[in-house]
Amino acid sequence: MRMRLPAPSKQLRVVGFDDAPFARARGAAVRLIGAVCSDTRFEGLVIGRLRRDGWDSTEAVARALEGGKFLPQVHLVLLDGIAFGGLNIVDLDALAHRLERPCVALMRRPPDLEAMARAIQRLPNPKRRLELLVRAGPIHASPPFYFQVQGAAPEAIARLLPRLTDRGHVPEALRLAHLIGGALATGQSGKRA
Repeated sequence: MRMRLPAPSKQLRVVGFDDAPFARARGAAVRLIGAVCSDTRFEGLVIGRLRRDGWDSTEAVARALEGGKFLPQVHLVLLDGIAFGGLNIVDLDALAHRLERPCVALMRRPPDLEAMARAIQRLPNPKRRLELLVRAGPIHASPPFYFQVQGAAPEAIARLLPRLTDRGHVPEALRLAHLIGGALATGQSGKRA
């Protein structure tokens, strides 16, 4: 399934999701922050909740957008990695189908899949978690971006990511979601986004 992205001359509206800092206890509540941007200009915010190391990250992202004013405007959904709240792994394919938008899990560097697999083994139902990682698709490299994508061609996403990035190596929507999440959890934004 490939979804249509706007022409290069049109504004590109994206929402970038990141989790706020959270308690270490398994099952702890985790805030999910979604920053909406038109190219790199901030336009709005959505907030959701999920459980640390749980199974509700896909539902939390979808719920944050469905029925709201932003989903009809958004062309692309960006996630800071494939998991939130520890190892609450997003079903990237299911999310793209449900929202009818391309969904992209971005990473700052190539992930250590062996370390992730070892961590997953310590949690309930590791086989299902590993299946979600595989379903997300291959990891594509377009330095400084590494990503998995469902709903669009990797080449199209690689062309769009620099357009969505104001400074550094993180699209602005994800940078803002990270900063806002930090401020909500600790009273001030962190050093690195």
